Amino acid sequence: MKILLTGASGFVGSHILDRLCEERLPTAVLLRPESPRRFIEHRLNQVEVRPGSIRDPASLDAALEGVSHVLHCAGAVRALRDEDFFAVNQTGTRNVVEAINRRGGQIQRLVHISSLSAHGPATPQSPARENDPPRPVSVYGRSKLAAENEVRERCGVPFVILRPPGVYGPRDGEFLRLFRAVRAHLLPQFGGGRQPLSLVFVRDLAAVAVTCLTHPGAAGKTFFVAAPEVVTSGELAREIASQMNVWTLRLPLPVAMLWPVCAVGEAVSRVRGRASVLSRWKYAELSAPGWVCDATRLREELGLVCQTTLRAGIAETLARYRAEGWV
Repeated sequence: MKILLTGASGFVGSHILDRLCEERLPTAVLLRPESPRRFIEHRLNQVEVRPGSIRDPASLDAALEGVSHVLHCAGAVRALRDEDFFAVNQTGTRNVVEAINRRGGQIQRLVHISSLSAHGPATPQSPARENDPPRPVSVYGRSKLAAENEVRERCGVPFVILRPPGVYGPRDGEFLRLFRAVRAHLLPQFGGGRQPLSLVFVRDLAAVAVTCLTHPGAAGKTFFVAAPEVVTSGELAREIASQMNVWTLRLPLPVAMLWPVCAVGEAVSRVRGRASVLSRWKYAELSAPGWVCDATRLREELGLVCQTTLRAGIAETLARYRAEGWV
């Protein structure tokens, strides 16, 4: 058995690499020369580094030499232009699938990391389930759905698609913004803080992804990967404030205010030439009625549960942020 991991240098990918190394599974990582290596430097002597990119089919062909399983985690979560999301998430995934297909029967399974965004918003009263028709509301979500369809329609080997909701944990730069706001004594309340959320701690997601490489019941299926508890955005912020033990002032951010904030963020990112998560597509997600999914299939069919509670996950994340000097 040998695994090729794409996206190893990213937040989720680095934790998947940790899990692969902890289980002592033979692993190769696909890395671009310019990929940051801060989170994975300590692992590179335990794996084989294969230079390349999911946007370079020739490098994928070389990277798959001797590989039996592929864990595809690479993707774009921010972009300057809409088409950039599709170039990485859809076309990059197509390149991975086609490279796998060219290997005939060599590759035994592909595990593809997607997102709840590919499904679209859902509420606690009607949580997202795997058989629901997808209705993504953002360009990011549409690009992730397009990537899923590349796998479903083109992949010639058994595959598994995993759809996590919001992922948090050590090394994450997006939730870090909320921690830093709390440190500045501000308690952001997006849309009144009432948006319900499913979340998953990053190490739980990594464990599920690695298990799905070989689990006999996973092949050909899609799974939502989330902790059982549902929290509101306000509860999330208050838990962070409680654990940081700081006083805060409530900062209401009504839905009407989110559009100009996101529009300005997108304009600034275009001027700077550097993609930002704040954009018009992010507004569609921030203003949605909820992001809740049902992980029953994962539990009932694979026996897997994401057990880290929000309190425990925030505690571990905060400890690592402090150790790194991030907060």
